[in-house]
Amino acid sequence: MSELQKIISDQQIYFQSGTTKGLTFRKEQLKKLKSQISRFEEQFCSSVYEDFKKPHFETFETEIGLLYSEIDFTLRNLEQWTSKRTVETNLANLPARSYIQAEPFGVSLIIGAWNYPFLLTLHPLISAIAAGNTAIVKPSEVAIKSSEAVSDLIQSTFPKEYVFCAQGDHSVAQELLAQRFDKIFFTGGPAVGKIVYKAAAEHLTPVTLELGGKSPAFILPDANWKTTPKKLVWGKFINAGQTCVAPDYLLVHERDAPKLLEGLKMQIEKIHGPNPAESEAFSRIVNDRHFERVSKLIDKSKVYCGGQIDAEKRYIAPTVLYPATWEDACMQEEIFGPVLPVMPYSDFDSAIDEVKKRPKPLALYVFSKGRKARKKIMDQLSFGAAIQNDTLVHFANVHLPLGGVGDSGIGNYHGKYGFDAFSHYKSVMLRPSWPEPNIKYPPYTNWKQRLLRKLI
Repeated sequence: MSELQKIISDQQIYFQSGTTKGLTFRKEQLKKLKSQISRFEEQFCSSVYEDFKKPHFETFETEIGLLYSEIDFTLRNLEQWTSKRTVETNLANLPARSYIQAEPFGVSLIIGAWNYPFLLTLHPLISAIAAGNTAIVKPSEVAIKSSEAVSDLIQSTFPKEYVFCAQGDHSVAQELLAQRFDKIFFTGGPAVGKIVYKAAAEHLTPVTLELGGKSPAFILPDANWKTTPKKLVWGKFINAGQTCVAPDYLLVHERDAPKLLEGLKMQIEKIHGPNPAESEAFSRIVNDRHFERVSKLIDKSKVYCGGQIDAEKRYIAPTVLYPATWEDACMQEEIFGPVLPVMPYSDFDSAIDEVKKRPKPLALYVFSKGRKARKKIMDQLSFGAAIQNDTLVHFANVHLPLGGVGDSGIGNYHGKYGFDAFSHYKSVMLRPSWPEPNIKYPPYTNWKQRLLRKLI
């Protein structure tokens, strides 16, 4: 038995003891986790800076602050979520009482993502703890320093038989996926998501897959041309574009393209200065492999602004490409970097149809002052989440589920939806031992059938 197998076995025993199911215990663990996150704040920020050159402000804004918010919201609502929910009993089953009860799955596996290494690893852990599970947490090895910080936090907070951090490369992930878990939660790309899904199928393990995809942004003629570029530049280039819900490409009417392009360029310079390489607010690509991949997506003949790269520093300038087409290299995969294709269209309905032909995105953005066109886009397209006149900020709303559809994911989480993702809902009916009418027993007479039809 390997060390990982031993830990999984110990977690199974610990879960079966019933300790993790107590409401008081769950709340205590969430409070302990919040306290430890506070203690590790400086280490978290320093680790992310080493991995991405990301400013401390953004690490708090996009990761640590959201974890605090999630824990607080969960603590306020956990008693309600864990309570039995009484439901109506149909006439045919009276007299009886019926209710639904949430129970934890058991030993869960959480595989985190590297682009927001704390948020996307610890956020599902909050849900797993709240629902009463134990957890094996596998942070991504891509963000090296951040992975070490996650491990330090977990090891100093929880015993191994309750929550354990399994560090290592893809071989560790492969060993984990070969084991039987009661729940698997994965955040990453569709290619690895398929591997996780296939491994889970071997044990019929329920899975939540938080993937990505090419999230479009429609810039309609009645958009606010002052604020729209500002919001797009922030949403696209924060964390150097390494955000699963970042706008991946823009669709704009060809008549409006010049003013949109000018607005984007002006906003990039306003935020990051004439040389973004010197900006304290602009991050770097996480490693050489991803740097090479993103660099190859830049068609130099279509660079409207930006385009500068520095392999040694893993720097890719905020880059706008125009005019982009569906055939361009940057439109064949999720960019996940600071490259923004702008695609002009002449016919609004045709633009919607083109998006409809492609895999369903994790996010959709519409910039418009009106309702009619926005409603048409949102009614005709399938997506995980959508915002009118902003980007990314839906992630911070604990009342909204986060999750994709099709290639962008399976299932969702955040707040109550995260609790649900790590819970099985049991149906219970309580009936007295009497009376017991004979209608359901043979002989099956005509009058019984007539009565049964009325009851059902």
